[in-house]
Amino acid sequence: MRRLALAGEALGVEFKSDRKRLSDAQLVEAVACMANGDGGAVLVGVEDDGTVTGVAPRHGAVTRAPLMQALISNLTVPPLSTAVTAVDVDGLTVLAIEVESSATPVGTNGGVYTRRAMRTDGRPECVPYAFHEMYSRAVEVGQADHARVVLKGATLDDLDPLEFERMRAMSRSGGDATLATLEDHEIARALGVLGPGGAVLLGAMLLFGRQDSIAEFAPSHEVLFQVLEGTAVRTNLQSRAPLLAAAEDLYERVSIVNREEEIDAGLIRLAVPLISPIAIREVVANALVHRDYTRLGAVHIQLDDDALTVSSPGGFPEGITLDNFLRENRPRSPLLADAFKRAGLVERSGRGINRMVAETIRLGRAAPDFSRSSSASVVAVFALGRADVELARFVFERERAEGVPFLLADLQVLARLRQGGSLSIADAAPFLQKSEAETRAALGRMASRGLVDQRGSGRGSRYHLSAPVYRALGDRAAYVRAHGFTELQVENMVLAYADAHERITRAEAADLCSLTPAQASNVLRRLASEGRLAMHGSRRGAYYTLPVVPREPGAS
Repeated sequence: MRRLALAGEALGVEFKSDRKRLSDAQLVEAVACMANGDGGAVLVGVEDDGTVTGVAPRHGAVTRAPLMQALISNLTVPPLSTAVTAVDVDGLTVLAIEVESSATPVGTNGGVYTRRAMRTDGRPECVPYAFHEMYSRAVEVGQADHARVVLKGATLDDLDPLEFERMRAMSRSGGDATLATLEDHEIARALGVLGPGGAVLLGAMLLFGRQDSIAEFAPSHEVLFQVLEGTAVRTNLQSRAPLLAAAEDLYERVSIVNREEEIDAGLIRLAVPLISPIAIREVVANALVHRDYTRLGAVHIQLDDDALTVSSPGGFPEGITLDNFLRENRPRSPLLADAFKRAGLVERSGRGINRMVAETIRLGRAAPDFSRSSSASVVAVFALGRADVELARFVFERERAEGVPFLLADLQVLARLRQGGSLSIADAAPFLQKSEAETRAALGRMASRGLVDQRGSGRGSRYHLSAPVYRALGDRAAYVRAHGFTELQVENMVLAYADAHERITRAEAADLCSLTPAQASNVLRRLASEGRLAMHGSRRGAYYTLPVVPREPGAS
């Protein structure tokens, strides 16, 4: 508690003085404000500068936490559940109210709605929670689909018949073929983009609208496409084309500059493009479908000498983070996502990002990097460096021979181990975005297929690429480097070092044989116990020499 007070206020920490007897209304307003952000703690009895002054008895006694929890629940709409604790700090009582983030806007029963925000001077405060912000939040957490908003004044005449024909053509060539047999208004109804009485929804405008109508009724929709050569802008396109047309146009424009490198794969020539066409389709579709249409801003696609960068307004939907986006699937607009699936433009299983990552690694290229994403935008970066053609060839030939594609986890592990070294289960679990049990099963499956070798057991297990994989990759020596020396080799190296330098320490043995200090100690102690080394000193001062061989009597 003292550490929180000394650290000062933050978005997740609010101080409230009780010197002048904080009213119940003020207290509840502060708690509701915290719930409308990322959650945190309200500390009652702490001044703005972090000085602890304590609280006065409230409703009988400060330690009766259930009464305080009930008070907060009764005075918030909807009722808010909190955890209240009375903490003693140098003889003064501080009331700590822990508040979780609420998916639903929380107000006081007096109708006050506020949220946490940072002031221009870097200090946090509670500011009015505007309705459009509440609505945007509802979209974020999946409680509302902005594509279902009714566009007042829009009619069917604002929709382009050519875009409905585009949907029919797409559905015939890989989507939901039943759409190809329907009239324009029937397609719109089947996709759920017409409201009661034939009202035009935002989803209809985004999918089928005329460009001038989109500019009027859906001004947040815009696409920017740039191709840069050095600092020169080769292509600079700005468009408000409806989503299906925009997707096709962007696929085509990236494909034109998507150079290929051919490699031999037995009797077959394998084409390795700069970017997987499947990954292009998925990342463009994701940017158009999952962007936040409650925010102004364009989907921006930029291709330069080093990377393809795709950014879309709005961060990941609520509950999706950089640590779980391969596991979780939560579309911001289920309506638009369904339309793209039925058009055949995205993976129908909803695992488009997984497919994007897998197809990129399959071509021997680095997985797309999402680390630049923030609460303001999702950013995917595809590096355009030289492909690992040996890895691409190996994956292609192994999949062709077995008739079974590699799973995403297999490709991720192969790509990571290809960089050298080894992996433990704890190392692999975070980038696979799996639990340790799932990771253990995945690595065990790879070991049974002969893709990796396991050394050690239990949590100490480490995994390396197998010798056959290294041979297929044309790097035989890497197997020895990755797997380290055999026990016999380590012993011989230690003995040879002690002979040449008259002594050896634990640190020297560890450095010589690429061992941990504990492993080096075990080797030296074992050799000493076997009489092949003699130990001198103890603990960190210990060193080892070859044993002195007694001379034969009469020997000169």
